[in-house]
Amino acid sequence: MKTEEAIKKIIFALDVKGVNEIDRWAELLSGKVGMFKVGKELFTSCGPEAVKAVQRHGGQVFLDLKYHDIPNTVAQAMVAAAGLGVQLTNLHALGGAEMMETAANAVRKEFSEAVRPKLLAVTILTSSTVETLRQVGIEHSVPDMVVRLAKLAKESGMDGVVASPLEISLIREACGPDFLIVTPGVRPSFAAVDDQKRIMSPSDAVQAGADCLVIGRPIAKAGDPADAARLIAEEIIAGAV
Repeated sequence: MKTEEAIKKIIFALDVKGVNEIDRWAELLSGKVGMFKVGKELFTSCGPEAVKAVQRHGGQVFLDLKYHDIPNTVAQAMVAAAGLGVQLTNLHALGGAEMMETAANAVRKEFSEAVRPKLLAVTILTSSTVETLRQVGIEHSVPDMVVRLAKLAKESGMDGVVASPLEISLIREACGPDFLIVTPGVRPSFAAVDDQKRIMSPSDAVQAGADCLVIGRPIAKAGDPADAARLIAEEIIAGAV
């Protein structure tokens, strides 16, 4: 794998509070990461301007708002997200087949395949455990639920899923080689675990079959964030050998 390919697999979690911070990080990491993730905190604070700020620096965007509502509401939200020119956007697979199908159909009706974002379904959050699931009445194991939701997402027209690295190989086996797998909970060898429960190194995640890795604090908290991104790219290359 070439360095450019490894860089494209890195999605930097842009967990900042305002446009000035977006400008700083987008300028610092331009060409060092493949995409910037705009999540709930930033989008709630800055709205679509958060996406536009990244795009002004030539950056691509993963709009990570994890929609979960009635089908029509989610469908219109996904269409609005696609209209911002983002590359990835997502919803919760736990919303069910009708919600996912309605959203996928709405986006495909409004946008051509060439310009629409890839549509992702969140399976089970990386902070969740079997006890977390049991508390909300789900008796299946985490891996079983992840695979069940990934298959449902594929059947419902999603392009891929967001899932813990520990379930990558299971999803790949169940959903095939062309199903996109975006993986948070990735911690490079030099970084702290923080609050993630189900984690893996970049090299192991790519070797297992991940397409993109969402990484925030290991880059943001590094003394030299650009160098941290470079080291992560090297770990990705090692995993692809």
